[in-house]
Amino acid sequence: MAPASARLEFRIRPDRKSRIEHAAELLHEPVSEFARAAAEERADRVIEEHNATTTVPAGFFDELLDALDAPPRANRMLVEAAKQASNLVTRS
Repeated sequence: MAPASARLEFRIRPDRKSRIEHAAELLHEPVSEFARAAAEERADRVIEEHNATTTVPAGFFDELLDALDAPPRANRMLVEAAKQASNLVTRS
């Protein structure tokens, strides 16, 4: 693995810096390693969530809402399933 050579710098409020330093100390890690690992973990989560998003064609939701608003229609398979269910279920 190539040695790290890129830098990332940012400004932070003193109280937040103290929290990060305290957390790094609790893990016996250098602050820079703690911050780097936290940023990488967050980046991985964001990328994973983005990649898990399903994209659909623009008209999909309009078609879906139209289908949901349409009156129900029984098809042959539903009629058959209802007949089978009525033969299996007994009423007391």
